[in-house]
Amino acid sequence: VSIARSLMSEPKLLLIDEPSLGLSPRLIQETFEVIQGIRRAGVTIFLVEQNVRQTLNIADHGYIMARGMIAGSGTSADLIGDPEVRRAYFGQA
Repeated sequence: VSIARSLMSEPKLLLIDEPSLGLSPRLIQETFEVIQGIRRAGVTIFLVEQNVRQTLNIADHGYIMARGMIAGSGTSADLIGDPEVRRAYFGQA
């Protein structure tokens, strides 16, 4: 509902903070599908989210924050392929 309400003013930029917080896995998937649809409609989205894997799968560019500072940035593909990011956020070496 809050996403729909924010779209009523036809924004060029939409800020979304933790849309998956407290949702079931099914609702998280549906929420990210809605976000992708908004993105495909041409709205720029600034998304703050702890679900790194899901977020990078739909993002063009990402920023990694640690201790309140930007610790890394790059295209989603670069971040997903970065060994340090994979180790810290995906539990992979």
